[in-house]
Amino acid sequence: MRTAELRCSSQALGLETPLVLDYEDGALAEVHQEEGVARIAACIQSIRPQVLLTWPLDGLSGHPDHRAVSRWTLEAFQQSAMAGYQELTSLYYLAFPSSLAKKLGMSHLHTMPDSEVTISVNIESVWEEKIAAIHCHRTQIGETPILQAPLEHQKLFLGVEYFYRATYHRPCDVLLDMDLGMKSERGE
Repeated sequence: MRTAELRCSSQALGLETPLVLDYEDGALAEVHQEEGVARIAACIQSIRPQVLLTWPLDGLSGHPDHRAVSRWTLEAFQQSAMAGYQELTSLYYLAFPSSLAKKLGMSHLHTMPDSEVTISVNIESVWEEKIAAIHCHRTQIGETPILQAPLEHQKLFLGVEYFYRATYHRPCDVLLDMDLGMKSERGE
């Protein structure tokens, strides 16, 4: 069911069909670290991305699956650097600014000081697609109270994507200007 939801969500966003590693939902923390890292590393070698996006090490909400995937991705990223894989330049973590959490009264998320957020991407131009993608995840809707909030709060929470550049292979790279063709709000 979760795979079908992910495919629906990807289609709503106009993305290619996602690669699913087929682990049991809620049990990723039980997968051996080496196995998870090897699966992510194989994806990196197959797909040849320039940038990786993942959960922060704390999982943003502390969810064990998110924390496991974050650890796997970080280690696979580091291994790719040691193997000399040059295309992959940066690893970014999802971020949530402290000021926004305070404004929305969200104390359950692990936040970071606003000054540490590397980039903010306003997604207002694709708002409808994002909401459609979220609604594809029917089994998770009940766990998403922001969708019951006033539209103003929804737009504050969902209208901008925040990231923290955790690490990179080549220090001369310029944030997402080079990585994804977007500009950092901090002007970097």
